[in-house]
Amino acid sequence: MAWFLGLGITGVVLLALSLIFDGLLEGVFDGALDGLLEGWLSLPVIAGFTAMTGFGGAIALGTGWTGPGGAVAVGALAGVAAGWLTYRLSRALMRDQTDGTPTHDQLVGTSGRVVTAIPADGFGEVMLRLAGQPLKCSARSALPVARGTEVWVESAPTSTSVVVRPVER
Repeated sequence: MAWFLGLGITGVVLLALSLIFDGLLEGVFDGALDGLLEGWLSLPVIAGFTAMTGFGGAIALGTGWTGPGGAVAVGALAGVAAGWLTYRLSRALMRDQTDGTPTHDQLVGTSGRVVTAIPADGFGEVMLRLAGQPLKCSARSALPVARGTEVWVESAPTSTSVVVRPVER
């Protein structure tokens, strides 16, 4: 029983270490096994396998319905199942990608409102929306534009300034 519990505790310690050193085992082999065991040699998968092998064997042995040989078999099956589930979950989480970071080039063609009046060939401020978020930018216009006027972004020379024109309806 002590061996199984020791194995289970070792797996839990490995799982805790995987939070700090994840990706370590993949780098140890320097790409020699690329594609062959992709993800299966990750520290969380090995930790899940080790922990469930130990605790599964301890539970099987502790219930008294099997001897040490049966406990090893039960523990190994539980370990393989936990390793497979850990692998599948980590793959699903790795595929969960977010959208790219918005850039100032995406401002071109958007509309907004003037919050600080723009003098002719001078600077004012406009409130735009970029990726659903409000963004206040310095703005230039060839024509004077009053506060509250709806404007159209013609270009974005920098990440904090735009060239606008009033929207004509």
